[in-house]
Amino acid sequence: MGLAPLLVREIFDIVARVNAEEGVTVLVVEQNARVALSVAHYGYIMETGRIVLEGDQDYLLENPDVQEFYLGVAKGGGRKSFREVKAYKRRKRFM
Repeated sequence: MGLAPLLVREIFDIVARVNAEEGVTVLVVEQNARVALSVAHYGYIMETGRIVLEGDQDYLLENPDVQEFYLGVAKGGGRKSFREVKAYKRRKRFM
């Protein structure tokens, strides 16, 4: 069912703080790309068990496929609805 948004934010704040203060590397597996990339230094995007894209936070946030498929941003900069994103057959340019 998932966690309440406030609890998710608190968990990610703790993860970011432990990383910054203790220098501990943390592996986070998260479906919400926006939340995961908000604290990640480097990320991997997996589809059906395969890594299809990887890079640092800036690279992933600026990647047009990541923006469209995982962040819901349309090519013109507008927002896409969940229905539009999930109903669209994904391009596999990076595979």
